[in-house]
Amino acid sequence: MHIFCFCYYLCKTDVVKNIYAMAHNTIKRIHTMITKYNRTLFFYGWSLVIPWVFWFVAAYISHHSNNLLALQGFLGVLGLLSPVFVAGYLFYSNKALWIDVKQRLFHFNNFKLIYGILAVSLIFISMVLAHLVSVCFGHSLHQFYISGRPSFSSALFSPWFILVFAPIVEELAWHSYGTDTLRRKYNLFKTSIIFAVYWAFWHLPLSFIDGYYHSNVVESGWIYSANFIFSLFVFVILMNWLYYKTNRNILITICFHLSANISNEMFATHPDSKVIQTVILSIITIVVLIKEKDLFFKQDI
Repeated sequence: MHIFCFCYYLCKTDVVKNIYAMAHNTIKRIHTMITKYNRTLFFYGWSLVIPWVFWFVAAYISHHSNNLLALQGFLGVLGLLSPVFVAGYLFYSNKALWIDVKQRLFHFNNFKLIYGILAVSLIFISMVLAHLVSVCFGHSLHQFYISGRPSFSSALFSPWFILVFAPIVEELAWHSYGTDTLRRKYNLFKTSIIFAVYWAFWHLPLSFIDGYYHSNVVESGWIYSANFIFSLFVFVILMNWLYYKTNRNILITICFHLSANISNEMFATHPDSKVIQTVILSIITIVVLIKEKDLFFKQDI
């Protein structure tokens, strides 16, 4: 009996050691891979300059010519595609990175379903809660009406197409190359803050395109403009949390971003409710940062 217990103990010990070794090797492999994402200035520089050129031209057209709306819409889409083309060039130039990004697009090893559920439901639930809170402050239940009409217009392409297309192509750039190249040098919290600042500037030209979502936000007033910018920080922290909790799964970030776009446009939402939603998500973000302090504040991956 004692021999059996001893053998069982050895087996258990070996199992634990093997699990620990596998986890250690996985972390080491990820760290080694992320160090290869070393073209930070190249990626972020061109991913800003090229869209800005397209979008500022589109903004000029939107205010000066109704005969070039097709060109305006085409330039808008080219701006969205630019970062993924920059990332694509970098992956094409490095075979190891290309293999890595393909694995991160399609792998679901050790994938926990809870993070998938959160990716598709968290923003939607926060928006519903925000509506309910806003009703307590005198806003109408009409906000729950699903109009099927987004709050903005888009030249050439349907606004719904933009709402779906943008998250896909953006995250194929931001979370294929962008996040990891920052994570190579900074902890996850600093990475999230730096990217959120960059992302706010990246969106800047869109606020000059007549009728576009960001332009409408600016016209709504400084409070709603400030809320949009602050919400980016909250959004990025939560998205990066899901990204690293799913072993750098790119599809999870696409789902999260897509859910946010659809949830914020499917209802007849009052701008005040979006402010309330940001408060709700901020509370969730603080809880995540406290619970996951090692993930966010340690330099090591």
